[in-house]
Amino acid sequence: MNPHLRRGRVENHLGKKTSVHPTEIRTSISRSSAVELNTTSTLANYATEAARPVSSDGGGDIPNIPSHRKTHNFIADVVEKVAPAVVYIEIKDTRRFDFFTGHPATASNGSGFIVHKDGLILTNAHVVIGKPHSQVQVKLHNGIVYTGVVENVDMKSDLATVRIQCKDLTVMKLGSSASARPGEFVVALGSPLSLSNTITAGVISSVNRGSEELGLKGRNMGYIQTDAAITFGNSGGPLVNLDGEAIGINSMNVTAGISFAIPVDYAKEFLAASEQRKKFKGTYRFIFIQEYNTTATKRRYMGITMLTLTPQIISEIIARQKLPEGVTHGVLVWKVVQASPAYMAGLKPGDIVTQINNNPVKGANDIYTALESAKSLVMMVVRENRRFEVTVIPEEM
Repeated sequence: MNPHLRRGRVENHLGKKTSVHPTEIRTSISRSSAVELNTTSTLANYATEAARPVSSDGGGDIPNIPSHRKTHNFIADVVEKVAPAVVYIEIKDTRRFDFFTGHPATASNGSGFIVHKDGLILTNAHVVIGKPHSQVQVKLHNGIVYTGVVENVDMKSDLATVRIQCKDLTVMKLGSSASARPGEFVVALGSPLSLSNTITAGVISSVNRGSEELGLKGRNMGYIQTDAAITFGNSGGPLVNLDGEAIGINSMNVTAGISFAIPVDYAKEFLAASEQRKKFKGTYRFIFIQEYNTTATKRRYMGITMLTLTPQIISEIIARQKLPEGVTHGVLVWKVVQASPAYMAGLKPGDIVTQINNNPVKGANDIYTALESAKSLVMMVVRENRRFEVTVIPEEM
């Protein structure tokens, strides 16, 4: 033994010091290094093998997989094409003001789309009409906000035009709803809650769902039914085909998977009639079509948009969600205007009104009759599996 080598003291895993000969230390270190080197070498070899492409049969490199995004992202292509023509519409209540900003409070919102480059916008009548003391604001795709003026309204078809003072805008191409087919892919665009260009996609379920089936009396219209989600936020926005053409105007939603749009062919007739009225009147000033009552007679306002529950609609709702037993009639509330009497009373979208002032509600006409004749409206409401009463105090417009 080399006299210069001395016993050392090392600490074991229990924290106790023990005597170890230098030869033992060298041997221990050598073995540990060997294990570490072998492990490192094995991992390196494994990484090299893993990085080498192998075919499915183990016999060579696999070819590069081509991207399918350009081929199959047809929805994204449509959205990119038409999005600049979609606008966000906000209705401001000039009697109420936001506590933090001091600006008029938002009473309602919806969507629309540009149909003429000089600032003409098409939307739903219920988006811009029916809220007293209101101001229309329009936000373009680029974020610029303009004050809008309601020009033409057709209450029976639920269509309206709004004009902003702006030129050279991107225009939505109007297609033909007559050529639409069940099973055809469609995209619904809009700006719910001011979230610009929120899109949903689906297929056309029916191209001619009669207004009588929906309990919409006096409209004489066949609606496009789709499973693309339509909410009150994207109501008024376009329903477009894969060619980027508007074939409908988003109108209403009954329940998940059941939404309706106004065929664009009706909108074309409305726009043509509006143009004729413009030439006849010689000015843009609230041209109301089809006898919309603009006289000084005061009307009462509640702040909801509703849909009569027909047996067909009830059966479709039952097929998709739970409905309490005994609901055989009523109206479905699918939009409640913020800060309206209905909103303040606690009504919510999706509520079903079955009675009003102890009288059965068979359709929307029963609501309108009670609205004009009673100072307060006591409604029996069905919400999910609950039944309760809500009292609404209408206000005068």
